[in-house]
Amino acid sequence: MTSPDGAPTIRPVRPEDVPAVVAMVHELAEYERAPEQCHLTTKQLDTALFGPSPALYGHVAVDASDRPVGFALWFLNFSTWAGVHGIYLEDLYVRPDARGTGAGRMLLATLAAICVERGYQRLEWWMIHWNPAARFYAAIGATPMDEWTPYRLAGAALRKLATHATAAPTRSAP
Repeated sequence: MTSPDGAPTIRPVRPEDVPAVVAMVHELAEYERAPEQCHLTTKQLDTALFGPSPALYGHVAVDASDRPVGFALWFLNFSTWAGVHGIYLEDLYVRPDARGTGAGRMLLATLAAICVERGYQRLEWWMIHWNPAARFYAAIGATPMDEWTPYRLAGAALRKLATHATAAPTRSAP
């Protein structure tokens, strides 16, 4: 399934796409020089996308044979200042043999269209500082947010802080 100009087609991830998306996530981890940190399984992604309470969404770029050649995995965030949701793009990846086909731009354009259609105010993502995609992102009008410093709490530090909770976590949110 390609468009009339031969470019890949973008569509939502289907259950049968999950193994290919997981493989591409592992390819991305290899590209980002951190394969040992990637532990995603097909079962985990299938549950996140299609389980009883999905909070993750995805799109794939597919070639003429409907083979996924790229993906975007995303979820909703919320701006308390603007009072509306936005999309946080967790990962975007296009296989090397499909780069230059417009797949990356079309995946981002699809997410931008979802934002506009639903009244979301922003589409955000992080990028590793050495990734040459920075030129591509600048070309489509994306700007780096260098005035904000990302923080992460994980592993032992996360567990240690959790011991200081005054109330038990609720089950109302995943």
